[in-house]
Amino acid sequence: MTIIAPADSPNTDGIHIGRSSDIQVLDTKIATGDDCRYPNEAPVQGIWVRQCTFKGTDNGVRIKSWPDMEPCEVSDVHFDDITMDNVCNPIIIDQVYCPSNECKSKGPSKVTIRDVSFKNIKGTVRGDDAIMISCSPAHPCANLCMSNIDLTSPTGKAKATCLNVKPIITGTMNPAGC
Repeated sequence: MTIIAPADSPNTDGIHIGRSSDIQVLDTKIATGDDCRYPNEAPVQGIWVRQCTFKGTDNGVRIKSWPDMEPCEVSDVHFDDITMDNVCNPIIIDQVYCPSNECKSKGPSKVTIRDVSFKNIKGTVRGDDAIMISCSPAHPCANLCMSNIDLTSPTGKAKATCLNVKPIITGTMNPAGC
């Protein structure tokens, strides 16, 4: 299966798997994104993204939430054995997501993010921002693990930024900084 949305698409919804369990998406090429923003969203949990290659994309592995959105929980999410090839933002958690400054309120995200792992992620970054973790000041990310990360930039100045989280780091961590 192949799912594609062009870069200038106003909305890049990919797959809606809400209120489901035991779902596997295998051997698929997906060139889109997706998000949830409705009251009473069910928790997002038990997600595994494995053995993927992101090539020339704006974002690699990402969790995002809008400022001041409805309370929700994201937990038990794992990104394993991922290759980045010229990716702008390879690893990103963005709890202040607000495209085109269209958010009505600027209050902190009420989404709880916990038990997330990034393991065996390697490759190249288009700019210098290899890892950007920006968790909510109201609900800091908890139990975020990073292991064997090796991301390089063309300038040799790849960087990692982490806000409102103290990740558990094991193995290789390039770039350092969190």
